[in-house]
Amino acid sequence: MTGAPATAHAATGHRAAGPARTGRTLLALAAAGMVVSVQQTVVLPLLPQLMARFDAPITDVTWVFTASLLAGAVATPLLARFGDMYGKKRMILLALVLLLAGSVLCAVSGSLPALIAGRTLQGVSASMIPLAIGMIRDTFPRDRITTAIGIVSATMGVGGSAGMIVTGLIADRTDSHHPVFWITAALAAVALVLVAVAAHDVGVRAGGRPDLAGAALLAAWLVCLLLGISQGDAWGWTSGGVLALFGCAAALCGVWVAVELRVRAPLVRLNLLVGPRSLSANAVSALLGFSMFAAFTLIAGFVQAPSGAAGYGLDGSVLDVGLYMLPSTVTMLVFSAMAGRFAARIGPAFTLAVGSAFAGLCYGWLAVSNSHVSDMLVFSALQGTGFGIAYAALGTLAVQHVPMDQSGIASGINSLVRTAGGSVAGAVTASVLAGRAADGTGLPTLGAYELCFWIVAAGAAVAALIAVVHGLRHPD
Repeated sequence: MTGAPATAHAATGHRAAGPARTGRTLLALAAAGMVVSVQQTVVLPLLPQLMARFDAPITDVTWVFTASLLAGAVATPLLARFGDMYGKKRMILLALVLLLAGSVLCAVSGSLPALIAGRTLQGVSASMIPLAIGMIRDTFPRDRITTAIGIVSATMGVGGSAGMIVTGLIADRTDSHHPVFWITAALAAVALVLVAVAAHDVGVRAGGRPDLAGAALLAAWLVCLLLGISQGDAWGWTSGGVLALFGCAAALCGVWVAVELRVRAPLVRLNLLVGPRSLSANAVSALLGFSMFAAFTLIAGFVQAPSGAAGYGLDGSVLDVGLYMLPSTVTMLVFSAMAGRFAARIGPAFTLAVGSAFAGLCYGWLAVSNSHVSDMLVFSALQGTGFGIAYAALGTLAVQHVPMDQSGIASGINSLVRTAGGSVAGAVTASVLAGRAADGTGLPTLGAYELCFWIVAAGAAVAALIAVVHGLRHPD
């Protein structure tokens, strides 16, 4: 790692908490991160059941996922900046309270609109990960920051796999969605208590007044952009609605930039988006978000494909999808904890390049060899290795060069572009699969899946290249 965090600590008078306090803080943040990740994926396998239960088309039911995505995209930069201003622990607790409330609303919902409203509240909790990364930078000693960020970041993959397994176990026994959300409510309550009792927040608070105009404009253009991306397949990419959304997003983004350049205390300092050091970290984040989110949809569809009708697939269930991803969970935990050692030796940029290369390798493997269970297990192990290393280094790279009172929003912007990359991944892979359906079955062809795997592998390879260039340009 560079000396940037140490310099920032010295400049602000910050003193890292002791080992006991940092250990308890890390436990609480990791538990909260896992719960947030569970809620992000737990609903995906439920979509077919929800279509039958509410007698609704897939375009309506997809809002159960889309609403959460949009809420998270809007809330992440807002709560991240408020965390810098008023305290990151307060904002984490707020996010977890809304996750608990949303889970309870989903658990008692008897209609699709009520379920979507609950999922919207749940989606706000996506801001927890960047807030946690900011708190780690505030609290932990310099030589432990990358490792701690890696452990919290690894919960994204661990929680994603756990969500699939939980949903699979319940889907085999009932067609009701209520038990799944009662489980997420219980987990949210446990995480809320852990953070309230154990997390230690010693970060410097910027204070000041919130940039309400910037917040409203940012929320507006993000909703237009992500809504257009998420609904492109359903409405048609050249339809009037989608083109209007993209046009509104561009116009509102222009107004937002003008406002942020003029106000004294902007919500987002634009150098956190496009500064020399920030731009490469954000570009890699978008590409890795593209790669990781693609796995949730591609792997689930591929594993559950009926081999007799499709000519490929593993005839699996929702539970099988989660079980196939267990090697990823293990390797992600192991290598995220080791990422700090790698970064200390070669720097976070080159560590990020190594992780991104492994992420590309896992999809390249699946594009070449995908007919056996062992192929899926090798893919899963390589994926966990790659993302475990990459996300730990990425979290450090995103914040190491910014002042301490901007670490939350810097991490929040990095998380936001990762979400945008994931949204693009869903649109791209859905378009490829839908455009290459086999005659008679309507199922995507094997070639369609393999093309998607190559596209995702290419995205990770480009991320590795950008990280190498960043390391060469900024060797300090």
